[in-house]
Amino acid sequence: MAHPKRKISKTRRDKRRTHYKASAPKVAVDSVTGEAHLYHRAHWHEGKLYYRGQVLIDNTEEVEA
Repeated sequence: MAHPKRKISKTRRDKRRTHYKASAPKVAVDSVTGEAHLYHRAHWHEGKLYYRGQVLIDNTEEVEA
């Protein structure tokens, strides 16, 4: 009969028995740019940082020195 060489901890045993699996992240499509991005995250598109359809940072503008 097979015997375990070491005792398996309760945590390791329970992790093996679980049926919970990680799911794929949810992806949203921006209504303004049509760019796919993660929910509740800002995303870059053509040099501009968008969040909820609004431009937060615009790197396309020239800065005068």
